[in-house]
Amino acid sequence: MQTIRMHPVDLTSTPTTSSTSEDGSAPFVLVLGTTQDGGHPQIGCKLECCHGHGQQDRQLIASLAIVDPRSGERWLVDASPDLPEQLRDLEDCCPRSQEQATLDGIFLTHAHIGHYTGLMYLGREALGSRGTPVWAMPDMRRFLRENGPWSQLVDLQNIHLMALDDGEVVQLNDRLSLQPFLVPHRAEFSETVGFLIRGPARAVAWLPDIDQWGRWSRPVEELVQEVDLALLDGTFYRRDELERDMNEVPHPLIVESMDRLAALPDQVRAGVRFIHFNHTNPALREDSEATQAIRARGFGLARRGDRFSLC
Repeated sequence: MQTIRMHPVDLTSTPTTSSTSEDGSAPFVLVLGTTQDGGHPQIGCKLECCHGHGQQDRQLIASLAIVDPRSGERWLVDASPDLPEQLRDLEDCCPRSQEQATLDGIFLTHAHIGHYTGLMYLGREALGSRGTPVWAMPDMRRFLRENGPWSQLVDLQNIHLMALDDGEVVQLNDRLSLQPFLVPHRAEFSETVGFLIRGPARAVAWLPDIDQWGRWSRPVEELVQEVDLALLDGTFYRRDELERDMNEVPHPLIVESMDRLAALPDQVRAGVRFIHFNHTNPALREDSEATQAIRARGFGLARRGDRFSLC
């Protein structure tokens, strides 16, 4: 993977809701959701983490938007089951005219339910989109072409499958690009990729759903130092969250990731924000000891509505 060096950016403060450029034309990424595939509250959960939580406490599933206000273009990274509500958030942030397509494209990481099933809303039963570009790796494209109901989206030309290849850069426009790279993760139906999103002056890594760092051939310490913002898998805070064998769900624990990255400079740690929280993860709550501990060690937590300029 090509090494990139971007200008440092202070991410220790609360994310801004407006562009950092004076004319508002700076491209940016927008966090549309932060939870693991099952969302929060999670179906069937009677534990304290979900019990008694209503619609006002609902957390959306992890997804990211890439926006260029100058051109009006908008792309999604991962299509979650919460797509309708997330598109409303995107429309509130950067509205488009009735004549414009809802999206300029979608990039998929893999074939787990929180990351692609939002495509169902592009079909004739809902949006009825026309040729929305959907970029995916070879096994992911094959999965969508050969399995219903996704194959119907292809056959009816609601979506147009676009090829992604490991390490090959996709040029979105004259100032934005995206690069997929293979990462270790369960591959029942497709491979899994992370993404590097590059703007005019800053870069973001999207790594919401991965396996433990020991399974990686490349040290995560290198990756987080090559971007300005790293949105990292924070599914579980610590090992005792589930009453099951955690080896079956080998995500890197937040406490393990923090220990690994503890020696990095303050500026680098400030650019690491955890995402993709399981419903059991205490970091979902702003008032939890876990949240306080994460921030005390110089790291951050992604929240719905966070906006990061790429200029």
